[in-house]
Amino acid sequence: MGLPVFKSAGDPADPAVLLVHGYPESSHMWRTALGAIAARGLYAIAPDLPGFGDSEPGPGGTNTWERHVEALEALRTAEGLGRVGLVCHDWGGLIGLRWACEHPDAVWAIVASDTGFFPDGRWHGLADALRTPGQGEELVDGMTLEGFTGMLGSLSKGIGPEDAREYFKAFADEPRRRGQLELYRSGDWEKLEAYDGALAALGVPFLALWGEDDPFAPVAGAQRFAREIAGARVQVIPGTGHFVYEDAPETAAEALASFLAEAAPR
Repeated sequence: MGLPVFKSAGDPADPAVLLVHGYPESSHMWRTALGAIAARGLYAIAPDLPGFGDSEPGPGGTNTWERHVEALEALRTAEGLGRVGLVCHDWGGLIGLRWACEHPDAVWAIVASDTGFFPDGRWHGLADALRTPGQGEELVDGMTLEGFTGMLGSLSKGIGPEDAREYFKAFADEPRRRGQLELYRSGDWEKLEAYDGALAALGVPFLALWGEDDPFAPVAGAQRFAREIAGARVQVIPGTGHFVYEDAPETAAEALASFLAEAAPR
């Protein structure tokens, strides 16, 4: 699995912020946040996870949760980022928070959005379909750009046809489609039992920045983070759903940029 392609904004000499997108998105989801973070004197870097956006997938059988975690660390090392502020959404939370727990000295703050990191978690209906042999293949192989655009548009008022076209790169060929299934089918919540207490033990500033009406990862998840992590903050953005950074891009970007600027090492 090669190094992820990434977008960046700001001066690489400034404290770094690593932004990890969710499914089925790419670094394009951070298009507003990148500038907002850089304007606060921070260096923002947003990779396309392997098989998404402009990053190539790994060979068959390697596009797992574990290998995505490894890809983040490989990028951080290759770019010489040192400690980073971590911002993560959806699957990016499962990947990014696991990475943070495995590299506790590499993180100075965390913003987690519309995600989970709990061993008793449960997948929603679409995820269950992707995890089911046969059903998952039928779903990804039958996905058309028109259908994909309609689906995302029904879930977020902020995802237009051009944005959907960017995210549809994840369906560009068979290896990318199979990579999605490998990722979901490696996502056994029980694996998180090994990380019990690890997020809280990081002892870094933590913000749960959430969509008010998220049907996939409800606000209860943000509240649970706040209960389990001392000092964690919760900020819920009204009128938004799961794709909070698409539904209210300026508001969400300003919220995370403000938090990171306050927490950044200087």
